[in-house]
Amino acid sequence: MSAANSGSFTSDKQQQAAGLLHDLWTRKDRCAALPDDQRPLDRLQGYAVQAAFAQIHGSPVSGWKIAATSVDGQRHIGVDGPLAGRIYSDRLLPVGASVSLTSNLMHVAEIEFAFSFAKTLPPRSTEYTVAEVLEAVAAVHPSIEIPDSRYEDFVSVGAPQLIADNACACLFILGQAANDWKTFDYLNQSIHVTLNGEAIDAGYGRNVLGDPRVALTWIVNELSGMGMAMQAGQFVTTGTCRVPVKVKAGDAVHADFGPLGQVSCRFTA
Repeated sequence: MSAANSGSFTSDKQQQAAGLLHDLWTRKDRCAALPDDQRPLDRLQGYAVQAAFAQIHGSPVSGWKIAATSVDGQRHIGVDGPLAGRIYSDRLLPVGASVSLTSNLMHVAEIEFAFSFAKTLPPRSTEYTVAEVLEAVAAVHPSIEIPDSRYEDFVSVGAPQLIADNACACLFILGQAANDWKTFDYLNQSIHVTLNGEAIDAGYGRNVLGDPRVALTWIVNELSGMGMAMQAGQFVTTGTCRVPVKVKAGDAVHADFGPLGQVSCRFTA
């Protein structure tokens, strides 16, 4: 991550950008882009705005999301790698929830593996390995993310602004914990998905940076590089394991992760 322009992007500018984004979320409104003098120009600046947003929002951070964990997803939003975002406790919904699409720009449901942590992984100078990260995992959960953005054209604003807007994190459904997750075949086990009871293309963990456990390790090291810990009790949702499911009011989505369990939701106007 580049630190370019960090000298001119003061904490006041970060707070102003975060305040604008928070106000847009509160009013369910959007902007074309952040004002020039409040616009993060690299990933570090984007994360600084995201952190300032967290302070304004005040709700506990229950977990983290990873956006753009496939080449197609990265191309779609014009980024060259994954992005991390916070998931707040006030944006968690129960399994089977009715989800309003009012003011939602994206109209998609993303089928994802989520890993919850039993142990804290503090920041350190060397990168964590996959094995070290998995040693800290408590369980795996089937999950559905319903993303959204405060930008009118989120595919064109670039990685720093997307990170500032919490990597498009919005609503999230965390399924029940599965304790037999260690023997699951993350690369080849199909995740069966239905839309209104009709089968659609299945998902696979190999669509998530090649392996969702690799994606999980990426975000632990992304946070560690910024001096942040992955906290015990938090979870990480690792990115959609199939093309996002396009939804509209009246639709119902269900995902069957086999031995890891099932998760579902409905959409309303």
